[in-house]
Amino acid sequence: MILFFGTRPGKSETKSLDGVSCPYCNQTSTLNAFISSNYFHLFWIKLFKISSSKVVECSHCKRVFYPEEFSEAMSTAIEN
Repeated sequence: MILFFGTRPGKSETKSLDGVSCPYCNQTSTLNAFISSNYFHLFWIKLFKISSSKVVECSHCKRVFYPEEFSEAMSTAIEN
């Protein structure tokens, strides 16, 4: 019997962080969060999530923030 298993990315989610200002350029409502997850699959059926990554980008200054650089307001807006 042959088993096909491995990892594959899930759908990416984009979230606009309205009301949160960019810590770098101080522009309000210009931040977008990008959330992507990786899943373990068996016969191309997703079984469980292995990891997820979150990145926030400012559309005004194009600065990218990684999870360790998130402000309290960014983290709260992403979770809601």
